[in-house]
Amino acid sequence: MNNYFFQIFVFFLLTSLAVVANATDQPVNSEKPIPEKKPLPIHIEADKIEGYPQREVDAIGNAKLLRGDEVITADQIKYYPATEDVVVEGKVHLERKKDVLEGTDLKINLENKKGELGQPSYFLKEGGGRGTGSLFVSEGEDYYRLKKGEYTTCPVGNDDWFIRADDLQIDQKEEIGTARNVSVLFKNVPILYAPWMDFSYSGKRKTGLLAPIMGNTARSGVEISLPFYWNIAPNYDATISPRAMSKRGIMFNNEFRYMGETMGGQVLFDILPDDLITDKTRYGLFLNHAQYLGKGWTGNLDYNLVSDRDFFRDLANNVGLTSRTNLLQQVATSYNSHLGPNGAINFTALVQSFQTIQDPRALITPPYKRLPQFSVTAAQRNIYGLDFDFTGVWTHFYHGGQRTPDGQRVNLVDGLRLVLFPSVSVPLQTSFGFIKPKVGLHHTRYNLSDPVSEMGESSPNRTVPIFSLDSGVVFERDTTFRDESFVQTLEPRIYYLYVPYRNQDDRLFPNFDSAEMDFSFAQIFTENRFSGHDRINDANEITFALTSRLIESSTGNERLRIAAGQRIRFSDRRVVLGSQQQQTTSDKSDFIAAITGRITPVITTDTSIQLDQNELRTEKIRAGISYHPEPGKVLNLGYRFTRGIPGLVQTNPFFLPPGVGLEQVDASTQWPILKNWQAMASVNYSLKDDKLLAGLVGIEYNSCCWSLRMVLNRFITATERTSTAFFVQLELNGLMRIGNNPIRALQQGIPGYTRTSEQ
Repeated sequence: MNNYFFQIFVFFLLTSLAVVANATDQPVNSEKPIPEKKPLPIHIEADKIEGYPQREVDAIGNAKLLRGDEVITADQIKYYPATEDVVVEGKVHLERKKDVLEGTDLKINLENKKGELGQPSYFLKEGGGRGTGSLFVSEGEDYYRLKKGEYTTCPVGNDDWFIRADDLQIDQKEEIGTARNVSVLFKNVPILYAPWMDFSYSGKRKTGLLAPIMGNTARSGVEISLPFYWNIAPNYDATISPRAMSKRGIMFNNEFRYMGETMGGQVLFDILPDDLITDKTRYGLFLNHAQYLGKGWTGNLDYNLVSDRDFFRDLANNVGLTSRTNLLQQVATSYNSHLGPNGAINFTALVQSFQTIQDPRALITPPYKRLPQFSVTAAQRNIYGLDFDFTGVWTHFYHGGQRTPDGQRVNLVDGLRLVLFPSVSVPLQTSFGFIKPKVGLHHTRYNLSDPVSEMGESSPNRTVPIFSLDSGVVFERDTTFRDESFVQTLEPRIYYLYVPYRNQDDRLFPNFDSAEMDFSFAQIFTENRFSGHDRINDANEITFALTSRLIESSTGNERLRIAAGQRIRFSDRRVVLGSQQQQTTSDKSDFIAAITGRITPVITTDTSIQLDQNELRTEKIRAGISYHPEPGKVLNLGYRFTRGIPGLVQTNPFFLPPGVGLEQVDASTQWPILKNWQAMASVNYSLKDDKLLAGLVGIEYNSCCWSLRMVLNRFITATERTSTAFFVQLELNGLMRIGNNPIRALQQGIPGYTRTSEQ
């Protein structure tokens, strides 16, 4: 009985599939008839034309045949109208929409594009490639082969590099070249052989093997990679790169990229099975995904993980990776919407963690995990002339503790934190100035796993009123400098801030995410000098600032900005971080000045200085100047100084305290030295430690169709550990790059570096 019902079920299933198939397939009779393709007219010119009507036309002397976008010129052309064949004996020139061909003894059918050309030379209009061969064979529209063919992007008369193949196929529809039994010759010396090779001569993405990458690093040894690029779809692709290292073994670097109408992202996964030195499998995973969920909702995932703390130091070859300390691991969703006619609201929920890459000689405290965090920000403008703002944040902070170098475990306080911060302001603004009083109330409540100390409690709370008054005026005038017209502004600004003192001693309140921000123009007009919400500064101070800007009259772009600011305190600061006991008296305060922008069309600067007028000393200097007259010419000079915080007590014997001073200089340049030759160099040196932090030196040669780069890069990867990488790369324009790519190291080490081969 069961078999009987099963047979009936299968019968109805097959019948249903047949009905669906017939319903989805368009009937043959309903197909629209394909319009008949009309032949293109033929136009022939010559000194003399003879032959037989509808059978043969013989054009003699300066002969030219035109059909659509095809033009054939020769001394003599024979055309057969019945078959659409063209025969040329002797030299011939054939120009088409996508290429130009020259050679001898042409035979081609104008209708199906099939034919042959002896002793051909060709030029591809897309990509600028050219070459020769022993025989040209056209296999149809946009497809042809060259026997014993050559290809290069060098200009005529220059054959510095070319590929030579027994069989070279050109697919003009996909703009791809395919070569078999191919050799790559540089300066007539074979540098690469392959039984098969394909390449995109127009720069379009295509599936296939990329040029091998070779290099050498001190920690990995001699390296060679053979990347494979997979063009999965217009919005998906992947690159798989086996990387053989003489000291480590074979590593697989994998990258997958994707993009859609509502999402996009990138996945990097690197794995080294059985490291020859550590005898362990090592890996790194880096995932970034963004998603639009609809109706104002978005989501993102940012997840980074490595197998061990030395992964970047041993296997990376640029300082941008080796300097990574905290790897973000976060998933979040957000909602954005209007709040009435003049308002907006944002809601964000996230779970956040970090993997901290520790240097055993300089341990740091890992950030707290947020498991989870919910935040709401809302704003409502112009309600009876008032602006309302609200910030609310609820966070569960979890740390889990950490181990000291001797194996002891240090536990830190975990807990919940609620932040409520409503505020109201009255913006009074005209075309030339503004006054904005603002009042807010910052409330913070904790629920801790344990009191911070014996003096504390498990549920401390804090409420701090905040009052500020911001005002400014803008004066403008037209001026001229070096025959250029500018609008010069003069913008005085006064900012008063009052925040009463609330006891926030470390023995009473935890510090989950607060740190003192740098004193800068971005900070002097803010209500709190601490980041995060665990510390709210006390303040009774007024800030005077004066800014002058040069604005180009023709474009409205800001050319140069000069600013100075002075903060005067009417009472001493009492809220500090940790055991910092530095106090500032009330009669004088910090002074800051800065100049940013273009001093001239080729000289730019970003320089600031901070002075402690109470102690009559310099606190911070950030000085940088760049000379960039043209692409391929740049000179950068920089100096950074930060005075260490005096009186700083190190409460934890295993971790470095904040506020450590520094003094560093850096210089970098890219500059031509001889014809087609340019030198690159950069240095970052610590004067305080008398130590080279990073150095780079390189040389580059750029010809008309190829470039050679040699770069030596040395940088610190950890305390008392350095890494040295040597890059050699030969770039054959329009074909491949052979060797290890130093471009990222050059761009990172030399701000303003330009690939002159692309100019």
